[in-house]
Amino acid sequence: MEGGSSGKHFILVHGLCHGAWCWYKLVPMLRAVGHRVTALDLAASGAHPARMDEVASFEDYSRPLLDAVAGAGEDERLVLVGHSMGGLSVALATERFPRKVAAAVFLTAVMPCTGTRLGFTLEEILGRIKPDFFMDSKRVVLNTDQGPRAAVVLGPELLAAKLYERSSAEELALATMLMRVGRQFVDDPIMQDKTLLTEVNYGSVKKVFVVVKADSCMSEEMQRWMVDLSPGTKFEEIAGADHMAMCSRPKELCNVLLRIAGKYG
Repeated sequence: MEGGSSGKHFILVHGLCHGAWCWYKLVPMLRAVGHRVTALDLAASGAHPARMDEVASFEDYSRPLLDAVAGAGEDERLVLVGHSMGGLSVALATERFPRKVAAAVFLTAVMPCTGTRLGFTLEEILGRIKPDFFMDSKRVVLNTDQGPRAAVVLGPELLAAKLYERSSAEELALATMLMRVGRQFVDDPIMQDKTLLTEVNYGSVKKVFVVVKADSCMSEEMQRWMVDLSPGTKFEEIAGADHMAMCSRPKELCNVLLRIAGKYG
């Protein structure tokens, strides 16, 4: 899902079990003021044709984003926006192509820091949530070429209570119908690599964390903890939004992204 002509180029990256479709409100808002927008499906997500059991690694899962950034023109400076678990894919793309990224935006997202493993913050978040957090979500085991791998499908009760509780009934219904199997890739070797994220690449790119103050999925305390782990990271705030701020507060999110692009893009 791509379009626009002049202005900045935003690349929007969805979270666990979601797809490019979750940005449908934000995309036309950014395009209406002259910006180019690419909302993409990560591998085996949204309308992507692969199945999750066919995705061998976190790098393969992130390949659509890596290819999009690699294919950007040499004169382009991208604004990457990662939501929720999409923050990890944004971090990987930023490490690989720092000169192409004007700003990396983490929208109530898993934001890693240099000097530790890519998966460190994700593991900390998963370790701090209560055992019943996932409610009616379905845990599944995928038979992959690498062996059995844990996966999940987010359940409708979880979506209603912790992700879309301030969004419309139509948005919740859409999400319930479009959920796909998701993996967190905590056992992937790239997640355990302490040398992956470097100061010269990932650490050199401007980062902005968008704190969603009413998020029931990721607490404000947890969001600010990740900001504190990465000195120099700026932050913006959105009040009154649920975890899916692009659905519940799209105008406010659009204004935040325009400010960021104007400052760093």
